[in-house]
Amino acid sequence: MQELLNYKKEIGFSILLVFLLALVRSFEELFYDPFLEYFKSDYMKLAFPEYDSLKLFFSLFLRYALNSLISLAIIQVLFKDFTLTKFAGILYLIFFLILILVFFSILNFSDEDNNLMLFYVRRFLIQPLFLLLFVPAFYYQDKISKKNNNS
Repeated sequence: MQELLNYKKEIGFSILLVFLLALVRSFEELFYDPFLEYFKSDYMKLAFPEYDSLKLFFSLFLRYALNSLISLAIIQVLFKDFTLTKFAGILYLIFFLILILVFFSILNFSDEDNNLMLFYVRRFLIQPLFLLLFVPAFYYQDKISKKNNNS
């Protein structure tokens, strides 16, 4: 318990940053996303909704960027390693480029039988799912490297 009290500033910042992620999610209707209502309905039987490609791209980019910046701040607070945070930032950029390419490829070059794939690709673009993958991976890597340095 005493160890937790030593990290109260980091815990406070982490809670604040997670709250910011929740705010991005709770105000999702402020972002242009015609797929928001589409995926709340029986989308497996529906055609893709009409959308403005440019508006959709910038909306997805903005939401991904907000989630990524907050996630990078969480990683920095938790691990206090700028090199690790920079590495995570590069991964976020690479994953965005891949995901946005796949997202628009599905929309433009695929038949509408791939709406489940579109659902999951969109989910990675609009939710901070990579944070859930990166934190345990970086924690494990940190523990392994400390163990190897002590050996």
